[in-house]
Amino acid sequence: MIPPAQSAEFVYRMEDVLDVYHLPYNPDYPVVCFDESSKQLVTEKRTSVPAQPGQLERYDYEYQRNGVRNFFLFFSPLASWRHVKVTMQRTHLEWAYCMKDLVDVHFPEATRICVIQDNLNTHNPAFLYEVFEPADAKRILDKLEFHFTPKHGSWLNMAEIEFSVLTRQCLNRRIGDEASLIRETASWEEIRNQTQATVNWQFTTDDARIKLKKLYPSIND
Repeated sequence: MIPPAQSAEFVYRMEDVLDVYHLPYNPDYPVVCFDESSKQLVTEKRTSVPAQPGQLERYDYEYQRNGVRNFFLFFSPLASWRHVKVTMQRTHLEWAYCMKDLVDVHFPEATRICVIQDNLNTHNPAFLYEVFEPADAKRILDKLEFHFTPKHGSWLNMAEIEFSVLTRQCLNRRIGDEASLIRETASWEEIRNQTQATVNWQFTTDDARIKLKKLYPSIND
């Protein structure tokens, strides 16, 4: 439920993101959705029973926790491209380096990169100045254009859809160590990119004004 006092802010951010999603593809101005999640590393204490005809692979209920790893996911729907970065933590430091990678590694030829992300407290552009020298921070920021999804509106981030696919196709099983996790996510990423898989986003601002009309502030004459 969106509190009435926040409805205008919600609508503003929602329509802003929806308008970005309907921009035509432009390699000089790529749109990249960015999100994060985590995975508990779990090691088997006993050897699993391999799958057989008519019987799925079976795991013993006992397992050993090996900590948690974080995922940062970059997803450019119109380019049919995604990248998963595995880290130990998800602080503003990791976020800053992700933004640097976006500019220097993934889209070095782009004039400007449009980044869709949620309004998490670690996603503050000012943090780049805490992590990098001022000239480098300014250089990175000059190539980034941030658009934040509204509070309670994470469904507007297409990276969440891609995370759902990653979970179903790769992470819905026990993975015991960081090296295996990196290897498995990289393999999934490569296959998705090679097959040009993407999200066909259809929801528009006009749709929102009809289907989500109750979220819009009431205007008194």
